[in-house]
Amino acid sequence: MSDRQEPAALSAFRVRARAWLEAHRPPEIAAEADPIAREAADVAASRAWQRSLYEGGWAGRSWPVELGGAGLGPAEEMVFATEAARVAIRFAPLDVGIGMVAPTLIAHGSRKLQRLHLPALLRGETIWCQLFSEPGAGSDLAGLTTGAVPTASGWIVNGHKVWTSHARHADYGILLARTDAATRRHQGISVLVVDMRAPGITVRPLRQMTGEAHFNEVLFDDVAVGAESVIGPVGDGWRVARTTLASERGLVGPVAGGFAALRQLVLSVNRHHDPVVRQRAATAYTDESLLRWLGARAQARVERGLEPGPESSVMKLLLARHTKRTTEFALSLTGAEGMLAAADATDGGFWLQAFLSHPAIRIAGGSDEIQRSLIGERGLGLPREPQAGR
Repeated sequence: MSDRQEPAALSAFRVRARAWLEAHRPPEIAAEADPIAREAADVAASRAWQRSLYEGGWAGRSWPVELGGAGLGPAEEMVFATEAARVAIRFAPLDVGIGMVAPTLIAHGSRKLQRLHLPALLRGETIWCQLFSEPGAGSDLAGLTTGAVPTASGWIVNGHKVWTSHARHADYGILLARTDAATRRHQGISVLVVDMRAPGITVRPLRQMTGEAHFNEVLFDDVAVGAESVIGPVGDGWRVARTTLASERGLVGPVAGGFAALRQLVLSVNRHHDPVVRQRAATAYTDESLLRWLGARAQARVERGLEPGPESSVMKLLLARHTKRTTEFALSLTGAEGMLAAADATDGGFWLQAFLSHPAIRIAGGSDEIQRSLIGERGLGLPREPQAGR
């Protein structure tokens, strides 16, 4: 939707959002040779940016007013995201808390949990991580073995999670655990809020081929969790987790800066007159626009209290394809320089890092194969995939 086609009220909102974002654009994070130090700097900048949004009245745009939000709709949310992408603003450490935990708490959390955690999220005071995947339960999350045993005051958690982004910097985690050992698969699972500084939690970084280590494995050894920390009813965690996963599919791994960064790269290498380059750039723009519209549809369903629909799986598949094509295209523009890293490379090595990171997008938030099954079963009404255990 262009500025000329949209309603006057939405156009006025766009003008205000664009003016504020341009006036409050955060400073670029200083290049760090050490990837671990770069991640720490990114986390600090994320906290500061969220605080700036809060003080400017732009935090929690689509959250309910009674929970501290502005109560805006999907159209305004999409406009703001578009304008933020225009000035290349995105902070990954905020994604889990703002983009995944908050929608889950709003949809399923008790008033006590909402009052305890949502204001701190809005102010940028807390970083969250998602504790779902395990060494033996990735895309097939229903096979998880991390257990939470009930006690007089809550739960005792033991288990092992893996591929947990930003766990070393997280204040809290959203944990998927089996609270009824007598059940199997999707039954007897609950979602709990965990204090990541609690005794018995060990976090070990996992070094990636990018040189970074924002993935981690997390071990739980008799970790005490309060009874009030359960999100939704005990044993109904699979339904709660579906809200989290649907939100994740719209957040996992988009190219930071989006088309604006790609357009700037095309101009900087003076290839904007090449018809093939222009066509590939147009494809990237089209994909990014489709992703925003799919995201708005998914968000609108959640805001209406509906279960996440197949559009979130379509969005996740398109995102994986779009990121692969975009990063390959960008490196083809940089030539041999695209093999360099950090200060020696174009854009500080950003495109090389994005290219090396893109394979993870096909797995995170549910693999491509899982998404196709969900689209077939829930969107097209096809029979379920045969499973030996059924």
